[in-house]
Amino acid sequence: PIDLRQISPRGEVEISRKKGEKRSKKDLAMIDERGYLMFAENRRSLLIVLQGIDASGKNGTTKHLAKGINPDGLQVHSFGVPSKLELDHDYLWRVHKVAPRRGNVAIFNRSHYEEVIVTKVEPKILEYQNLPLDTLHDPDLFEKRYRQINEFEKMLTENGTTILKLLLHISRDEQMERLRARLEDPRKHWKFNEEDLKKRSDWDQYMRTFEEVIAETSTSWAPWYIVPADRKWYRNLMVSDLVARTLEGLPMEFPEHPTAEETLRGMR
Repeated sequence: PIDLRQISPRGEVEISRKKGEKRSKKDLAMIDERGYLMFAENRRSLLIVLQGIDASGKNGTTKHLAKGINPDGLQVHSFGVPSKLELDHDYLWRVHKVAPRRGNVAIFNRSHYEEVIVTKVEPKILEYQNLPLDTLHDPDLFEKRYRQINEFEKMLTENGTTILKLLLHISRDEQMERLRARLEDPRKHWKFNEEDLKKRSDWDQYMRTFEEVIAETSTSWAPWYIVPADRKWYRNLMVSDLVARTLEGLPMEFPEHPTAEETLRGMR
């Protein structure tokens, strides 16, 4: 069981911002190096799933990680309201088709977890998803989806995709400050959505849902990590450290050219 109220959204590691940002730059350099190796080897991939309440920093985290990944090997996907075509398929269809290619890192800004988070808090959404009636009214719908998600992620990992799932954990007060900043800065008006305030009123329910989802879908093959995100520089440090250590732990090698020496002799 997870109790987000017991986890500080500011973080508990004692480190100054200056040192944290310096370490974060080193981590990004490691991510660049190991990401290049992954791209060259072309046998593995990395999927980073970002979830969190509105204004938790999913865009900022994506921007930070992108500094350390060659664009040739980076895929970024933002999942909004499903299209009509997507609603005519199972809820994992639109996710599977954009899973990272071999050699690539993919960042999901929101993901298939919207289908067990938002739909659980706002079940009326399910009525518009063209589900069979026995599925729509199944009391075990979400338990089945947890199982389906775990099996889907296991299939990906067994085929070479490493999965990191990050919940960006912010406080209710910090969210208010960020929403207010969007209204005060004309350059950020486009980021404000009235729905954010509606979801804010459901804060406690969203927190309980996050806790349940983590408890049900954090597995040895696709674990969840709770990232304190009230301080953006601290969030960036925690995320880049985790991604760097994950890439560093993967057994990868540069492919060898079978006739390299012979080819070099012919070039002399």
